[in-house]
Amino acid sequence: MSTDNVNGWAPPPPASGTTDSADAPGAKSGKWRKIEVRSIDYVPAHERHGSVAGQGPFWFLGNFQFFTIAIGFVGPSMGLSLGYTILSGVLGILFGTLFMAFHASQGAQLGLPQMIQSRAQFGYRGVVLILIATLFTFIGFNVVDTVLMASGVKGIFGWSPTLVTIVTALIALALAIYGHDWLHRVFKWLLVASLPLYVLLTLWIMFGAVGVKAGVAHAGGFSLVAFAAQFAASASYNITYAPYVSDYSRYLPRETKPRAIIAAVFIGASASAIWLIALGAWLATRLGASDGLVALYDAGNAMFRGFGVLISLASVGAMVATMGLNAYSAMLTVVTAVDSFKPVKPTSTVRVITVLVLGLMWVVISLSLSGNAIDILFAALTIMLYLLVPWTSVNLVDFFFVRRGHYAITQLFTPNGLYGAWGARGLIAYAVGFASTVPFFVLPGIYTGPLAARIGGVDVAWAVGLLVSALVYLVLARSIDAQGERRAVLQSEREIALLDGAAGRSH
Repeated sequence: MSTDNVNGWAPPPPASGTTDSADAPGAKSGKWRKIEVRSIDYVPAHERHGSVAGQGPFWFLGNFQFFTIAIGFVGPSMGLSLGYTILSGVLGILFGTLFMAFHASQGAQLGLPQMIQSRAQFGYRGVVLILIATLFTFIGFNVVDTVLMASGVKGIFGWSPTLVTIVTALIALALAIYGHDWLHRVFKWLLVASLPLYVLLTLWIMFGAVGVKAGVAHAGGFSLVAFAAQFAASASYNITYAPYVSDYSRYLPRETKPRAIIAAVFIGASASAIWLIALGAWLATRLGASDGLVALYDAGNAMFRGFGVLISLASVGAMVATMGLNAYSAMLTVVTAVDSFKPVKPTSTVRVITVLVLGLMWVVISLSLSGNAIDILFAALTIMLYLLVPWTSVNLVDFFFVRRGHYAITQLFTPNGLYGAWGARGLIAYAVGFASTVPFFVLPGIYTGPLAARIGGVDVAWAVGLLVSALVYLVLARSIDAQGERRAVLQSEREIALLDGAAGRSH
């Protein structure tokens, strides 16, 4: 039996030159120069590589830069004290990372990018509505990253924000073009370089920050609105990783235990975020810091001259790498969207053109922005949270409670197959969930919903969206033909097994 074009399913290209991983079986001497071939297609068994041990450090570095420090400024900017800011930040990070980590287990099990898997809930074409929200998130993150970085570098070195914006964008674009394995590789190098620097600075602050601890910019106090805002900003920080966390676990062997992936991602992503949010809260309340990079530089130089340069540049490097991460997943998002209406062969040319267009978008937007970076950061994170919470709710409920991880992978590439062109259940649940959040929106200076105003401006919109979307989807999912899906899953697994066997032999 041939697996070519079964029910619209086309097998991945031959294994030759499909990966640039140093750990991948059969990687050739030119692996350092190779651009990743895989994008929105299935990763066959013989190309799976790496181990769950790499997931923790990867996501630890993803949050190990001064953007995270700036999250710790949100509470103090609204009058929240150091202790309450740290408490709210910790609770928010733990909550948000929980969703992110559960999504990570989907990559190894299915060997697909996150948004391809979402076709099962929203339909082959219907997923485009969700892709618009996720693309906003990826571009939004890179815009905020760029604004914060350009502002900070100008404050420290006096460098041109325009030049910094363009140079950092080019580096991030190169990482996105070379792809998955290069991102993992560079993240590992940057973690080794930056971890000792942050350890030294933190120990110095805790035990010997002579002349710095004495100055208290503002003690602050408690405000429920400020506490909720800090919680929401912290939670959204890691929830916004949810649409693409499995993009970076999809090369792991399929037999990798889900619990191991979930634990590794949860510990890695939450530990660094909690650490640097607490550091940011200290810098804001003790030094009156409002720019994360400048504050990091000043605190480092107070430790000893020149240290501020080292730690600030290490943090910039981590941020640029994270921008590459965002650009890579944005490329997968765009290609998935186009493929939903017109089949796309995921070639290197398609990858390069898509990444360059995305880079141009965030550079132009970044250069056009002005104003308070913290206000921009908080507004962007809040909007991202509102857009993504209904999606993550539907996706996780479907994966863990409705279909329990059993999907007909080949049918996800079929326009009118098992999951349909438009997934009414998922789309309705998302729409109802998002609509329910609007009266609870809290966007300072932009819009405050009537129900949010009644409860004193406390932001609970994310919780409403999470709960409503889950309940609506669970009710609608009762109409799924479970028996029919089981047959389709078994047929898909047979086709995948044939594909994996044939590809492995040719490799």
